Amino acid sequence: MNSLSRLTNAAITLTQPTRFLEFAERTIPYLVGLTTASYAAGLYLSLSSDVDYQQGATVRIMYVHVPAAWMAILCYTTMTANAVGSLVWRHPLADVAARVAAPLGAAFTFVALVTGAIWGKPMWGTRWVWDARLTSMFILLIMYLGILAINRSIDEPTRAARVTAVLIIVGFVNIPIIKFSVDWWNTLHQPASVFRLGGPTMDVEFLYPLLVMGFAFATLFATLYVASIRNEIWRRKLISYQSLAARAAVCKEHQDEP
Repeated sequence: MNSLSRLTNAAITLTQPTRFLEFAERTIPYLVGLTTASYAAGLYLSLSSDVDYQQGATVRIMYVHVPAAWMAILCYTTMTANAVGSLVWRHPLADVAARVAAPLGAAFTFVALVTGAIWGKPMWGTRWVWDARLTSMFILLIMYLGILAINRSIDEPTRAARVTAVLIIVGFVNIPIIKFSVDWWNTLHQPASVFRLGGPTMDVEFLYPLLVMGFAFATLFATLYVASIRNEIWRRKLISYQSLAARAAVCKEHQDEP
């Protein structure tokens, strides 16, 4: 219980912007190093692994495509958790964390769709079909772009946070659709072969490089996410300082008037 209490207190402390900035400055260099080492190991394993007897060397696209898709889903799930915190508890850092995740999620989703199209041409004979998995991933990209557009179109921060949080939470219904679309409908995609109740069905020759690359993508997401939250906090602080300076200048002008 003491360990749980200390962990809870530490988590609560990090929700304070000043504390988070201190945490980010200490953590980002380690995350960058871990990301670099993970990608070096993942790329080495991916390029040195055997080719598939059916897909040949094109199977190596999987080591980028699948982790990018994982991160696209993880990013939206993280956004949803922060959107709940922003909407229910009105915590400003939760709004920041939800807002900065959108461009990261859009980038991962775009990479997943592009690499999937490249992989699909030699495997399926086409780069795109409107099956359930592809369509739901494309909808996810549209949702990310819509969230970005709303954030930029609403000038009032409180209203923008509320509208964005509601949209994120409503859109979360698409995440289980993406995950289980291959089980619910007849699609070109194969069923889950890594994260499944019966354990992975993929051969270890391909599984280990995939998991290492998945970890590398996760550390990249963590690095960019923490850095983005830090930058957004500093941006809001700067805007606040500029607003205070402008008000002080106006007050001084009024005081100097005869």
